[in-house]
Amino acid sequence: MKSAVETLNPTRVRLTVEVPFEELKDSLDAAYKKINDQVTVKGFRKGKIPARVIDQRFGRGAVLEEAVNDALPKFYTEAVNEGELNVLGQPEVDIKELKDGELLSFTAEVDIRPVIEIPDYTGIEVTVDAVGVSDEDVDKSVDELRERFASTSAVERAAAEGDVVTIDLEAKVDGEVLEDGVASDVQYTIGSGELLEGIDEAVTGLEAGGEATFTSQLKGGTAEGKDAEVSVKVTQVASRELPDLDDEFAQMASEFDTLEELKADSRKRLGSMKQYDQATQAQERVLDELLKLAEVPIPEKLLEDEIKTRKHNLEHHQLGQMGLDLPKYLEIQGKTEEEFDEETKEQAVKGIKTQFILDELVNKEKLNVNQEELTEHLMRRAQSSGMSPDQFAQAVVEGGQVPMLVGEVARGKALAVVVEAAKVTDTNGEVVDLQDDDETDEADETAEAAEASSDETATEAAADTAADDDKPETKTEG
Repeated sequence: MKSAVETLNPTRVRLTVEVPFEELKDSLDAAYKKINDQVTVKGFRKGKIPARVIDQRFGRGAVLEEAVNDALPKFYTEAVNEGELNVLGQPEVDIKELKDGELLSFTAEVDIRPVIEIPDYTGIEVTVDAVGVSDEDVDKSVDELRERFASTSAVERAAAEGDVVTIDLEAKVDGEVLEDGVASDVQYTIGSGELLEGIDEAVTGLEAGGEATFTSQLKGGTAEGKDAEVSVKVTQVASRELPDLDDEFAQMASEFDTLEELKADSRKRLGSMKQYDQATQAQERVLDELLKLAEVPIPEKLLEDEIKTRKHNLEHHQLGQMGLDLPKYLEIQGKTEEEFDEETKEQAVKGIKTQFILDELVNKEKLNVNQEELTEHLMRRAQSSGMSPDQFAQAVVEGGQVPMLVGEVARGKALAVVVEAAKVTDTNGEVVDLQDDDETDEADETAEAAEASSDETATEAAADTAADDDKPETKTEG
């Protein structure tokens, strides 16, 4: 077999392959055997039909077609390996010449990973938000905890903001009561904004037994998006009573004996959260600067697949779970479809560039992933997926996704290398030290977020496993 590589552009090549006919012998034998097992010819036992009879009855062309389809993946793979190509996705194969007994010639166009020059990233400088926990932050945190321990008691007065009212609701559209538009004994905190628009104004000022009617656009159900006439009846008004801010509250709401100890713990916890947010912000900004420095050609087909995958995952998974479709989502977001498409494309480009650059860094820095790092990453992914570690691990192994997870960890380590070399200062001008035990984990998560919006992006599927695709797509001239 002879092969040659022609570069069409930085992300696509054309392979020209010539195969001497004798190298098709194994595939021809397999083709005759397959046809033998599938057909019956009078006068011959099944599986014992001579090749010349098959050629006469079914045509030599059918045998050659079967043999070529069987042999193409092997010869294509040999040509890829000979050319030392890092291919992406399936090739477009065009059979140029097939001379029985002489020669098979074909071309294969396929996307490849571009050659990337890793820029000097040691001069990257970014600024992040300063970490600081104010007394107001602590008070807000304690107040939120206090809200969770609030009690209610029925009162004989008009409802006011902050009260909890028990209500019955009935919604009509075009004068007809909706099947799913009736609800009883609904508890609602006035001012929370958790029900229909207009409900606060309708119930404020009503006592138990009071009724009101208002018009509101329905947020869900069979008449979602339509204006409905809603009747509401208040059956009870209850006031919310917050516990006193004292040591007794601290003992009830936490493991601490005093309010001061509770506040001190809140301050420490908020500080840790802000430090984590600061580290994540630093990594995101360092990554953005790295992407600006590197020239990364994007394969058109890979980008097209990535965009399709992102849109599919949003429409059929994320929005579906929220009971929304794409038009409704765009309306809520205040975006046009053109703006959404452009934003999706930008995200896809960033994801592909991120993966290409970090993978190149993994190779350049010779970064490896050990079992402990992979296990920790698997645990985090399992937690975010809502599955147990054992269930997630089983799904990963059965789906052949272990290499994908290894790649994610390795890219996280590559980003950590860049962050370590960068100069990070906060808005107060202080140098930020990100050297802690969680840096690689945070970088791992930041790299994942930049790469994709889901666990099954086209980038991961194509870029990580494309070289193992089963069969090329073929077309024959003439």
